[in-house]
Amino acid sequence: MKQLLSLILLIGIASNSSVSLRAAESAKESAVAVRKTYRNPLLPEIEIADPHVIRVDGKYYLYATTHTRGYDVFVSDDLVHWQNKGLAFDDPRRGDWAPDVFHNHRGDGKFYLYYTDNLPRKAQQLDKQIGVAVADSPLGPFTDKAVLATNSIDAHLFQDDDKKFYLYYVDLSQGFKIRVQPMSDPLTKTGDTKVVIQPTEPWEKISGHVTEGPFMLKRNGTYYLTYSGTGADSPNYGIGYATAQSPLGPFEKFKGNPIVQRGGKVLGPGHHSVIEGPDKKLWLVYHQKWDDKTNFKRFLAIDPMWFDDQGVIHGKATRESDEPAP
Repeated sequence: MKQLLSLILLIGIASNSSVSLRAAESAKESAVAVRKTYRNPLLPEIEIADPHVIRVDGKYYLYATTHTRGYDVFVSDDLVHWQNKGLAFDDPRRGDWAPDVFHNHRGDGKFYLYYTDNLPRKAQQLDKQIGVAVADSPLGPFTDKAVLATNSIDAHLFQDDDKKFYLYYVDLSQGFKIRVQPMSDPLTKTGDTKVVIQPTEPWEKISGHVTEGPFMLKRNGTYYLTYSGTGADSPNYGIGYATAQSPLGPFEKFKGNPIVQRGGKVLGPGHHSVIEGPDKKLWLVYHQKWDDKTNFKRFLAIDPMWFDDQGVIHGKATRESDEPAP
């Protein structure tokens, strides 16, 4: 009798172990099946360029060059699936490009939109100015406050660890040179501007002499001014960076630039922002060109960006391939 009971017990244990193993394997298979991916282009039905993304209370808000009547705001939980929430800034001057939105969470809590739009008496394509508008919500509506620079495009506001503000932008009067303007607050300039980046390298001169689209990162006390080079209407558009020990420079360009460039199906990757994804890693949000012609037909894309152990930035650009999602 004892032997029979022992045999029944052993069979039960083996059966339970088998069930547990099958359950574990099934869970693993389910996890693989639901593994999330993305594929560039994102929002392929919309012509999008110059995207800027912020994160507020766990949600992502994207502003970009689209219909140029102002800026719509797109909202996402994961950087992949975006919903258009409508017009956040209605600009009567039109010609709106390359927005940048700063959340003053260490100050008044408001949202500051740095826009590029047409000069009131626009005559030429590049008769542009930079201004600032403010809102209580990332959804807007943004109210226009001031013009900060004329004959200029592509503003980006950076706040340092000491809470000081710096506005980076492109001065068109001297040929697509990136300047920095110290700011006493998000609305007010203080002191003089200075040129920190200008076209000097062959890759920046393939299709026009251009350095534009500045975006600042800070890591371990080093300032990384990332930017795009050559003409944005070119498939040779790419991304590079320069480093400094001060937000005012001097900046030294990375010798391995561009860190993101055309290759395979990827054409004209550039004019980016950088944001931490749900996976706690850094992501480039940028645009690519649809074709290799000289035009401004572009779409939204995301891809990883990372620092190696030596503090070097690396990036990648993908198109029409399934990639692990943030």
